[in-house]
Amino acid sequence: MFDQEPFLVKVEWGKRGAREAAERGDIAIVVDVLSFSSTIVTAIHHHAIVYPYPPPINEQAAAYADEIGAELLLGRAEAARAGRPSLSPVSFGPRDAEKKYVLCSLNGAACSRLAAGASALLVGSLLNATAAAKYANSLQRKTGASITVVPCGEYWQGGRDGENDLRPGIEDYLGAGAIISGLAGSKSPEALVCEGAFREGRDRIADLIWDCGSGRELREKGFAEDVRHCARLDMYQEVPILDRNHFRDAL
Repeated sequence: MFDQEPFLVKVEWGKRGAREAAERGDIAIVVDVLSFSSTIVTAIHHHAIVYPYPPPINEQAAAYADEIGAELLLGRAEAARAGRPSLSPVSFGPRDAEKKYVLCSLNGAACSRLAAGASALLVGSLLNATAAAKYANSLQRKTGASITVVPCGEYWQGGRDGENDLRPGIEDYLGAGAIISGLAGSKSPEALVCEGAFREGRDRIADLIWDCGSGRELREKGFAEDVRHCARLDMYQEVPILDRNHFRDAL
């Protein structure tokens, strides 16, 4: 049976990886660079209160937002036309302080829901990689729990029966590697290779994120500024942690 159990620091992909981390009682760090993680980190930096909710944006999500007195965030394009925040990280600013939002996301929010039972659930990205690693190390020393970094990846559209729909995204792998590079303790071969990818690409992170498949997809939809923002390394010190049903700054 596949596992990385002998090691303190592990890396697991996607929703299944998030569930495995939670079931082990690990400290889980969800990484969805383009854009859930980067959006959560940016929103928390601006003191917004964000409730993750699995997709789609539908009546159930709207009812949940009403129940907790929050605003359900719209899709990027629709929110941009209305001048509202969205999954676009650059849509958040000082005006969002203390406001409550429900954020749906196919990858990051779904993984967060599955990892909610972890010893602690953190959100990491390139924007807060060093801070996330530092805080995870402090939690590990206090609790003795292992750490699993979960790059969320993307999903193929139009898959056929029997095909795996997970599409690993290099932006998430690089973000995970950036965090792993700051983690202490024994690292699985999977984690070491992930860290190595980041160290190799560190000097050209912005170019790699700009030209990767996910980056091109966002740029072609008119969200180039999101791609630029998400590729910035260690821009923020905030570390989002799940507190019951919403994210707050752990620090």
